[in-house]
Amino acid sequence: MSGARATALAGGRRVLRSEGPGGLVRSGWQYLNAVRQLRRANRLGIARLRGRVIVQNRGYLAIGNRVRLNGAVYPIQLSVFGRGRLEIEDQVFINYGCDISAVESVTIGRGSNIGQFAIVIDCDYHDLYDHTAPGRHAPVVIEEDVWLAARVTVLPGSHIGKGSVIAAHAVVSGYIPPYSLAAGVPARVIRDLRQPGTPQVAVPAG
Repeated sequence: MSGARATALAGGRRVLRSEGPGGLVRSGWQYLNAVRQLRRANRLGIARLRGRVIVQNRGYLAIGNRVRLNGAVYPIQLSVFGRGRLEIEDQVFINYGCDISAVESVTIGRGSNIGQFAIVIDCDYHDLYDHTAPGRHAPVVIEEDVWLAARVTVLPGSHIGKGSVIAAHAVVSGYIPPYSLAAGVPARVIRDLRQPGTPQVAVPAG
């Protein structure tokens, strides 16, 4: 048994005991499912998984504590290639159908929520002109407490600041300041979330 898996098992037993019999019934299967399906992670905290996750790890994959994944409707895909690093910090929620891929570096900050069918990639995979050549790659950083709504795409080199919300179907390509509401293709800031007096903009759920 790998060190990451053993650590996750030991920690999970403590958490389930602390939740009592009801918590054991509700969470036990999801926890054991995560340990089994995320066994290729280099570092695995206490995670819970509904349904399926497809993992390709040829680099470094780290998953923090209290991470929740919902692959019940459609599997989640986590891929790390070459010397890439994918780090999912504590208390992150990832909904079904998401595809997160790292060739260089992808970081998802603590407490972030990733809506269904979101795509987060740090590489174009193929050159724009020569499709047989590798595409550009650049690190992706999603800071703490970010919400990506349904079907958001985050492209290479993007940096999303703490507490920001990205509206459904937006395409992020660049920098989004902290505590911003961004929407569109490409995503543009349409509201400062620290200014409650600014006009409200509806964000589709995700």
